Amino acid sequence: MRQELMSLPKTLAEDVARNLVMVAKLIDEDPEKAYAYSRIALRLASRVAAVREAAGFAAYATQKYAEALAEFRAARRMTGNVDLWPVMADCERGLGRPERTLAMAGEPEVQKLDKAGQVEMRLVAAGARRDMGQVDAAIVTLQSPELASNSVQPWTARLRYAYADALLAAGREDEAREWFAKALESDKDGTTDASDRLAELDGVEFVDAFEETEEAEETEGTDDGGRTRGGDLDEDLDEDSDEDTDEDVDGTER
Repeated sequence: MRQELMSLPKTLAEDVARNLVMVAKLIDEDPEKAYAYSRIALRLASRVAAVREAAGFAAYATQKYAEALAEFRAARRMTGNVDLWPVMADCERGLGRPERTLAMAGEPEVQKLDKAGQVEMRLVAAGARRDMGQVDAAIVTLQSPELASNSVQPWTARLRYAYADALLAAGREDEAREWFAKALESDKDGTTDASDRLAELDGVEFVDAFEETEEAEETEGTDDGGRTRGGDLDEDLDEDSDEDTDEDVDGTER
């Protein structure tokens, strides 16, 4: 990216770089802001492939799939790189065109992807199968040497999780539990919610201890009728107050 930006005048390159840095920093926590920064970068340097790619990912993160696909296609035309093929296929899914996704999964470009890219393409294709209601086909799509391998790679947790989820959708609960456990075992960074899915299958219900404490404190402050315990005291004080408003002998009200 730095090399691409060097083709721009120095001041412009610095401005574009600052916006791209903000895209990278915000894309997970605040996609809309990241998208806004990407539009600025795009306005400044639309002929830089790295800018088009960043704009594509920002649009993708905000579910603007048509826009994301257009940016990814532009970046690919500029570089000839096939790395964006899986995310382009997923944009087709987002646009409600799973058949197009499956067609892309069979294109020669897939063979040019590295191992991570091929696994990603497999995940996207399996998702397209499920979009079409073909759960069994999705399961078969995910079955691969990478799934069977005991080696833990950056994609392992997501691949195992997707397989477990497909098994569960097919009603194969015991197998699904086994693969959710395997996904959890390989998910060192917490990229999936495999632990929650396992707990759900085991019938474990998580309770927020903080909320429980708040409820207990509120309950302690009320009697059985739901009235605050201070209510009786308030009534007694009111009665005393009424009694004290008797008039003196001279007719003056105390």
